[in-house]
Amino acid sequence: MTKPLLPSFSPAKETLMNLRILIAAVVLAAAGGGPAAIARDAAPSVGVGAQYDTTHVYVAPDDVDKFVTSFTATFGGQSTKQVVATVTPTPSSTTSQLVQTPVGTVSLFGFKTPMPYPFGAERTGYLVTDMDEAVTAARAAGADLIVAPFPDPIGRDAVIQWPGGVNMQIYWHTTKPNYAAFETVPENRIYVSRDRADAFVRSFVRFSRGRVVSDDRCASGIEIGRPRETYRLIRIESGFGKMAVLVTDGHLPYPYGREVTGYEVKDLQETLTKAKVAGAAALVEPYSSTGRIAAMVQFPGGYIAEIHANAPK
Repeated sequence: MTKPLLPSFSPAKETLMNLRILIAAVVLAAAGGGPAAIARDAAPSVGVGAQYDTTHVYVAPDDVDKFVTSFTATFGGQSTKQVVATVTPTPSSTTSQLVQTPVGTVSLFGFKTPMPYPFGAERTGYLVTDMDEAVTAARAAGADLIVAPFPDPIGRDAVIQWPGGVNMQIYWHTTKPNYAAFETVPENRIYVSRDRADAFVRSFVRFSRGRVVSDDRCASGIEIGRPRETYRLIRIESGFGKMAVLVTDGHLPYPYGREVTGYEVKDLQETLTKAKVAGAAALVEPYSSTGRIAAMVQFPGGYIAEIHANAPK
């Protein structure tokens, strides 16, 4: 390949360029940006929108229909037609469908064969604009590519791992989907250690081109089942949606840490009533903290979810 010709600069132009760079750096620093902001802005934007991101839910084949009925009775919405497909790079067979509700979408799998490693450990699937660009951006941000891109029936997929051991699937569709925006955006709830929290946040913010909305180092421990203590809670927003990063010492009573997604509803008590009637079990009864009331439920098949609403003013 012929190397591109390098432009020639005069000393005066070089001085002017250096001055502009210096001014830009000063402005970024004054705004709280600094090197992290420069790195974030340099990364390509690969997110499509929160309504294209799904929570991955794995249940036994016999529980698939029960889960769909319970989940949609609780939140509304509907399921796409169920198909049987291979969604892994090595041989396997699973039922697959999207359960779409106004407050969040689930990719539901009921494997008929043993599940190949490391599938089942990834939390979410994020739609990206370009698979190769997304992989490059994730690696540049500090993620490991633990499953290289592979074809599936409707596009391409890969699995990446963020600092702290957080697995996430990214996917790209051959035919661009068109989904309505959510009424409320769900939050991806991620538990990380104190040792890796900052590294995770830096990496994901750079990749997603998002921002840290809040970083509360004294959040109420009631949110992790330890009401007499405090913990660190970091909230992030990006083109992929919302994320709550819960930084703990790992001493978590059940079911904290088992929930993957938090769903925002208008009326928590009404939603919980619907959930219980539809076969879900309340694992954590409603509690109040930091402007919201929240609870945890378990749907048929074992999927655990946090549900919350804004507290009355």
